[in-house]
Amino acid sequence: MYLESLRNEVWKYNLLLPKYGLVVMTSGNISGRDPETGLIVIKPSGYSYEEMTPADMVVVDLDGTVIEGHLKPSTDTATHLYVYKHRSDVYGIGHTHSTYASSFAVLGRPIPAVLTASAMLGGEIPCGGYAAIGGEEIGAEILCTIDSKRAVLLQNHGVFTIGDSPRQAAKMAVEVEEIAKITHLAMLMGQPLLLTQKQLEETGDMYRSLYGQR
Repeated sequence: MYLESLRNEVWKYNLLLPKYGLVVMTSGNISGRDPETGLIVIKPSGYSYEEMTPADMVVVDLDGTVIEGHLKPSTDTATHLYVYKHRSDVYGIGHTHSTYASSFAVLGRPIPAVLTASAMLGGEIPCGGYAAIGGEEIGAEILCTIDSKRAVLLQNHGVFTIGDSPRQAAKMAVEVEEIAKITHLAMLMGQPLLLTQKQLEETGDMYRSLYGQR
């Protein structure tokens, strides 16, 4: 099986999406880019997470040509490829319709930086405009909006995350929903206190230098 290690990795982190309640049925996806070949591994279109195996992951090149796979790639493939083509630092992309985060998206509102965890994502999670599904338009809107952040909302759609691996893209998707949920609940009680830019920078430095195992 071609790119067996990456296919296993992408499969593993796709399974985190339903596990953490970020998707229902067959929606959402995680993809990853192989640093040596530049090829992309992505979830198949409309395929059940429960039935999915590493062998079901689809390998495509940057033009969208299927290199290996017995299933059709995700309908979001063109979106992922557009981001990979224009961001050489990105090796993992995630997409969900997670409930709390998507509630901000349908309002066309960003998720404010009111939690220290927001620093992992670069602060406020911005909301881009509406873009049609299935082509490069969403990818262009992501890049127009995301700047140095790790996540972005797309109006009337959902969440897109980027990372240096499929794992990081999946982790950012989980963090986005957790932040959105807490922020939403806080807004029911009052006006959440925004973190300052200095506080975000200090916390971001801590996450980069001290958090996790090295």
